[in-house]
This record gives sequence, C-alpha cells and structure tokens, in this order.
Amino acid sequence: MANLHDPGSEPAATLPAGAPVAHEIAAGNGWRVSDVVCRLGPQDRPFEERHEEVGLALVVGGSFRYRADTGRALLYPGAFLLGNEGACFVCGHEHGVGDRCLAFHFAPDFFAEIAATAAGSSRYRFPAAMLPANRSLPLPRVEAGTRARRGMAMEEWVIRLGETVLAILAGGGGGIAEPSSRDRRRISDAIRHIEENSQGKLDLAGLSRIARMSRYHFLRTFRGALGLTPYQFVLSLRMRRAAVRLCAGTEPISEIAFDAGFGDLSTFNHRFREIFGMSPGAYRRAGRS
Repeated sequence: MANLHDPGSEPAATLPAGAPVAHEIAAGNGWRVSDVVCRLGPQDRPFEERHEEVGLALVVGGSFRYRADTGRALLYPGAFLLGNEGACFVCGHEHGVGDRCLAFHFAPDFFAEIAATAAGSSRYRFPAAMLPANRSLPLPRVEAGTRARRGMAMEEWVIRLGETVLAILAGGGGGIAEPSSRDRRRISDAIRHIEENSQGKLDLAGLSRIARMSRYHFLRTFRGALGLTPYQFVLSLRMRRAAVRLCAGTEPISEIAFDAGFGDLSTFNHRFREIFGMSPGAYRRAGRS
C-alpha cells in the first residue's frame, strides 16, 4: 500500500500489523522521497487514509487496489499512484500480500509552482488515480537515481520527475478503463506470476489460463487495466530490472541480458534501444554521469 503521508505519524495502535513503513531517502525544502514497504494482504481490511501532501508513488514491486475521488486503479510495477493533497483514499490487497513503492511528496505551494509551468495552472489537480507505465518516464533511472543522487542533484531530479508526470497528464495521457472486481483479481494474479517468472518463457495462452480468461478477454482486460499489453508489461519489467542493474553495477551487459530472459545479446540490445533510445552501454555511461 503506497501511503503518501508518513505512516510513522499515525499512533501505532491505529495501524494494523504489516501497515506501510516509510524510510526517508532524501528531503529538501518542499519535497521528500521515501521508500515505502507494505506487508498487508487479503486478510487485512482496507482502511481510509488521507494524502497530507501532493504525492507520486512509483510502484516497484507487488500490486494493489487504489481508490480515491479521482477513480479506481489496479497499481502494478512501473505505474505511478497519483495523490492530490487533502484527498482521502483507500488501498487494498485482495489479490496478494504486500508491495513496495518509491513515494515522492510535494508541499502544496511547491507543487503549485511546478504545475503552473508544467501543466499550465497552479491549481492543477491530478485527474486520475494512476499514470500507467510510460516510456516517456525514465523509470529505471527514477528507481536507481533516488539512491545515487544527493543534495542539489536529488532536488533537481525530483522536480524534473514532477514536471514530466505533469506534462504527460496535461496532454491527456492519464485515463484508463476500469475492470470489474473479478477481473482485477484475475489480472492481479497474472501480474504477480509475471513478476515471479519474468526471466522465464511467458506467453498469452499461459497467462490467460492463470487469469482464468479467454486469450482475447485477457488481452483486452489487461490493456484496459494497466494501459499496456501483457507483452509490453513483460518487456517493460525485464528492461526496467536490467536498466537498474546497468546503472547500479558493473556486471557484463551479456550477463544482464541473459538473466533478463533474452537468448542472445543482439535481441536485448535491439529491444533496449527501442525502449530507452540508446544502447545498454550508452545508458550505463549516462546513468553514471
């Protein structure tokens, strides 16, 4: 559950066991970044909370249901939860246990200043509950960069992330279709299977069996819920994990490619360039700079 206010500010007695725990990574004037880990599951009853600040939360692992006044969404790795300041919300884990998010908090005045330029209005409010995984957002660098940057570099990074998200949303890229409760549960089963087996062989027939749907209904429902196809999600997950390793480590690119489920380096290089606009080697050098 991606609590965008600080769970530590609540009295311990009011929070269920396994409730989100936020570890602050960095903070500055009007912003802060937290690593939020939740271990709630289907046995835990969802409870209402409130966004004390404007928040973005990049889902790094797991999936969960999110409901706010802007709509409902099934959050998954690579997607952003969108939280308006002062809005009440409910998260739930009917389909599995736990999740992990990188949460970016903005003080209302600071967010208004960014929104005035990036979205054309200082009174901008998120129109949707979720921003689907989007190739315009450098997600692996968001994940790796929040741990590598400090001081002014981190503040510039957070502001740039806010600008990019706002620019995408202001262009009309935030809305998605809402699946039924039963379909959300089934799609979530498929998401978790993909997460656990992303390096193995995955196909539409196998995933649709896990979701207990026909291939066509699964494909249509998956795309409506997540904003991208199962293949795009699998590729995005593999590439995101590979890109994090490129930024954070010194392993040979060939080893990262094979671990990501690619049988040959040329295919990995081609797919990587399609998604990130540069070769894996160039991406590693740019990340380190």
